[in-house]
Formats: sequence, structure tokens, C-alpha cells
Amino acid sequence: MNDREWDKRLRIKTIGREDEADPNYSPYEPTPYGVLQRVAESGRIRRRQRVLDYGCGKGRVAFFLADALGCRVTGIDHAQKLIDLAIENRRTARGGDRVRLIRALAEQYIPREEDVFFFFNPFGEKVFEAVLRNIAVGWAENPRPMTLMLYYPSEAYIRCLEEEAGFTRLDIIDCRDLFGGKNERERVEVWKYEGDKTE
Repeated sequence: MNDREWDKRLRIKTIGREDEADPNYSPYEPTPYGVLQRVAESGRIRRRQRVLDYGCGKGRVAFFLADALGCRVTGIDHAQKLIDLAIENRRTARGGDRVRLIRALAEQYIPREEDVFFFFNPFGEKVFEAVLRNIAVGWAENPRPMTLMLYYPSEAYIRCLEEEAGFTRLDIIDCRDLFGGKNERERVEVWKYEGDKTE
């Protein structure tokens, strides 16, 4: 199915790019549905888990995973316009009752319940570093297995994870064949967080 067919099936509207005025945040660009299918089929997210989609935009990731896997998903975005569009989508979406939407700055949000974190390069390196620190705080308050999933990961994101204590690469979900097979970044890197053992 193409994007329009997927949107119609999920009863949402997520197509299109939205530019961003804040240099710390990236423009809205939805994750391709083919990639989301790979994520859902990977077995890395279970029904009982709580997913947090950073830079959720219009909510494509949240509504897809809630419908496909039956999990609860929180979408967070700093842009009021995008959260408003996501809320509009939730009114009609399949699985919309399992999606919570929050307008907030990612670098200020402490994940106290979520245990899977999805990223499609939604913000710059400094914000990502702050988010990783907040994930560690959320783990310290409520220790639990945590998984990070990074689609089309930037070198800066990977470097931050390699340098930050407690984060370990688990897996790579290869998506190159969905886009012609040549771009090495067409993948989802899966990382885990188990607390900072150096403390």
C-alpha cells in the first residue's frame, strides 16, 4: 500500500512535510509506512509496552503502532500546530484510544512510564543529549527494560549513544531494500538502556 492508502486504512491524515522555524528541531517528515511495518514485524515492541514517539508530528508512528500492535503510545511534539493536527487525527484513527498526545519540549520531558522510544532525527544533537539524560532519570525513578529505536540515524545520534553510559546497541533492522538498497542509513538501530553501571 502507498502512503495515501495507509492513511485511509488508519483513518488519519499524515502526508506532507511541515517546515520548522526552531533550529533545534527538524521539519516534520513522516516515517515511511514500510519502515513502520518492519518495526512492527521485528518483535521488538510488545502489546504491553508503552512507546514514546519523539517529534510525533501528525501522529503517524503512534497511530500505526497502536493499531498494528495494540500497544499504548505517547506522542510528544513541541509544535502546537502539529499536536493540533495529531489530536484531529486521534478523533478518527483506528487505535486512537491508545494514543496520548503531549505538547512539550522533548528536553524537558521525563519518561516515567514509557519503555520504548522512537526517533526519526526529530531534533539536534544538544536536545538529543538532554533526552538521553531524561531517559536515564526516568529509569532511575522506575527501573525497567528500555529500548530505543532510531530510524535513519544521524552520526551525531549514534556518537551520543556510544559515549553515554548505559546504552548498548542490540540490533539493526535493515530497510535498504525498501528504498533501492544502497543507502546505509535506511535502517532502524535498536539500543537498550540498563542504567549507568559506572555509578
